[in-house]
Amino acid sequence: MERFDVAAVELLPGERVRVRVLSHQPWGVGVEIVGHEGVGASIDMIQCFGGERMRREGAQLTPPVGAEIDAVVVEVSRWDPPVWVRLSIHPDDLESFRWRCDFCAEWTTLSPGGDGVVLDVRSNDGPGSHSIIAHRACLVDSLHPTSLERRRAARVGRG
Repeated sequence: MERFDVAAVELLPGERVRVRVLSHQPWGVGVEIVGHEGVGASIDMIQCFGGERMRREGAQLTPPVGAEIDAVVVEVSRWDPPVWVRLSIHPDDLESFRWRCDFCAEWTTLSPGGDGVVLDVRSNDGPGSHSIIAHRACLVDSLHPTSLERRRAARVGRG
């Protein structure tokens, strides 16, 4: 079986990427992720900065077509083709990206050194996959007390 969702499997929420601005849209900008040119991506400028601020400062906040800028992965949609990546260029997100834990609903930090992890949910029944965000501690606590995976999950990403 051919899986459409493998095109963006390397991209994780909280990961910082380099993007090239391709177009301006009423809601934001269309971009391509350098090194992942086959994956669709966009930055919702209204979501990043708010509608009122975009009305006031939109031209100053919106990067020009052709510009290469840093962005952070917010979400990778791999339910149905095509794969689509939502990105943020908000300075706070670039410094330290936070998202709510799917276990406890409290904020977790997904940037390097943070307390969050990303779980990839896939099935052998067919394509389509999804990411679940969790505090490392919430994931470990949800595993059975005798599972060896508790120790492994606690160490993932740590040297």
